[in-house]
Amino acid sequence: MNQEREETPKSFADKDFSAESYLAYKRASFIDIGTNTALLLIADLDPVNNRIVPVLHRQTIVRLGKNVDEQKIIDHTAMQRLIQCMLDFKDLSKEHKAQSIVAAGTSALRDAKNRMEIIDEVVMASGIVIKTLSGEEEAAMTFSGAVAGMEDIPELFTVIDIGGGSTEISMGDFSHIEHSISLDVGSVRLTERFFTGLPPSEEEFLAAKEEINRMFTGNLEPFFTGREQVFGVAGTLTTIATLVSELEAFDPVKLHNYPLRYDQVKQLLEELQSLTVDQIIGKGVAEGRADVITMGTLILHQFMRLLGITELRVSVQGLRYGLALKELQKLQTAE
Repeated sequence: MNQEREETPKSFADKDFSAESYLAYKRASFIDIGTNTALLLIADLDPVNNRIVPVLHRQTIVRLGKNVDEQKIIDHTAMQRLIQCMLDFKDLSKEHKAQSIVAAGTSALRDAKNRMEIIDEVVMASGIVIKTLSGEEEAAMTFSGAVAGMEDIPELFTVIDIGGGSTEISMGDFSHIEHSISLDVGSVRLTERFFTGLPPSEEEFLAAKEEINRMFTGNLEPFFTGREQVFGVAGTLTTIATLVSELEAFDPVKLHNYPLRYDQVKQLLEELQSLTVDQIIGKGVAEGRADVITMGTLILHQFMRLLGITELRVSVQGLRYGLALKELQKLQTAE
């Protein structure tokens, strides 16, 4: 299991809760279990001031969706990686005095025929209950989570989440979503389907591009009206932004709301096309993500090219912030 370093945005560390807020706030853990990565957010929820105040971030690459596209089964080894990750996240939650843990699974669990077995095993081993989200639920929570806490949110905007197993695209405003889709276009899924190794052959690369275009064609048309203001979330986007900005490591403060241009994505894709996994790791990409970032960059490139997007904004937030917003709304309703 590949564990990436702990991320705690320094700019979020100061908590100026009022006395009333301290009495009302709740500290909770939110876990996003994706096809490639499991993400943990421990946050203080302040219902009085309607705020999510992050306490701790953690990313762990578990590759839960390994071979799920082909076999539709999560194997025992992947399950054990997930269980160990949940135990680690539970320990961190206890250490930071979280009062509850909310966990959600996405594409890999949606696709796996044995998902209930996996969920039952995780509950028995760790006590953490995982809810499997539909593509629509995932898109909605990612949409709201991507811009949580931001100021000057545009009237109409689009959010894209390129995951390991699927890509979710949603458009609307902060009050509601006008259009949303979930497509089986993911960095792990398509890498396993089309690439026999890295760098891919020209034939493999073109075949992957054709499949991405086929999946996007006919599905992107409704998003043309929201292409002027686009936010991108999840590991593919933050990894690409880290590489093009030439940061030595992932820095959530510097990357949040980072302007990522199409020409930067195009140049990076051209470079990645000729690199081996070891060479990509040498550029600072984490092992466990290095073998799928070429495909993830191709997916983003085609999305931007087909919609004519010259620039989008990177958000280091996403599904787990959407989960936190939902919990925050429950606290406000209970008052």
